[in-house]
Amino acid sequence: MKFTKMHGAGNDYIYIDARAPTFDNEDWPKLSQQMSDRHFGIGGDGIILIMDSDVADLRMRMFNADGSEGEMCGNGIRCFVKYAVERGIVAPSDGKIKVETLAGIRSIVPIYDGQLLAGARVSMGEPRLNPEDLPVVLDPAMGYRKGPVLSYPFRVDGLDLPLTFVSMGNPHAVTFLDKPVAEFPLHIIGPRVERHPMFPRRVNFEVVNLVEPGQLKARVWERGSGETLACGTGACAIAVAARLQGLTQDSVDITLPGGTLTIDWDGEGEVYLEGPAEEVFSGEWQYRNSP
Repeated sequence: MKFTKMHGAGNDYIYIDARAPTFDNEDWPKLSQQMSDRHFGIGGDGIILIMDSDVADLRMRMFNADGSEGEMCGNGIRCFVKYAVERGIVAPSDGKIKVETLAGIRSIVPIYDGQLLAGARVSMGEPRLNPEDLPVVLDPAMGYRKGPVLSYPFRVDGLDLPLTFVSMGNPHAVTFLDKPVAEFPLHIIGPRVERHPMFPRRVNFEVVNLVEPGQLKARVWERGSGETLACGTGACAIAVAARLQGLTQDSVDITLPGGTLTIDWDGEGEVYLEGPAEEVFSGEWQYRNSP
């Protein structure tokens, strides 16, 4: 099986052209676990499949490193478009590529550096802010019926972490910290938040520092993959949460361990994500039977 390793701001995935009928019965969850292993496999935050679509230019499926399927990946979809355009699988129509995902159809505008596609601007859809959109089970005594839910009281391992909930087609819980995010024990707290009983489908967890009104610094614990160097939907959720709380304006740069992403949201309508897309290497995967 031929593959290509790519990353967007360090959020790395293994890309497979899965349009051929020979892939119809492939066990993608198991393959994602094997290929994503950073010691015994290729190494990555998951795999992303290029597939045919009846409603868009192409269809994207993504599987996390633990084999679970994700609805959407903002960093992954930029690399998806780079892969497809540079290999002649699809060409932009009116300057855009439309991609079908589990979170809906997304429109992507490629950004070029000469002949190379160096990045993209992605229409990420409208944020959903009602508790059932994540879903999250809240204390009935708190009286929440509709969103947005801002700074919801949450305590874990002796830490008070008020959470703001945002769905970008996948669930996010965002908390703003006074102490540097670099010092936060994300490897310990991240799994506890992800799998907390209040999140029936688990959750992505973001810890954030306000640097200045137009700049935030963050780390992300991704559902199904653990801490990643960047998260596109997570950056969008952070920007939405920050603007709802009056911490930022319409545009904000979010610096993550793998790089900086720019998010635009005017308080209503779609969120827009802009960031890089890079190809690392290509190769051929030899199937194996070990888990």
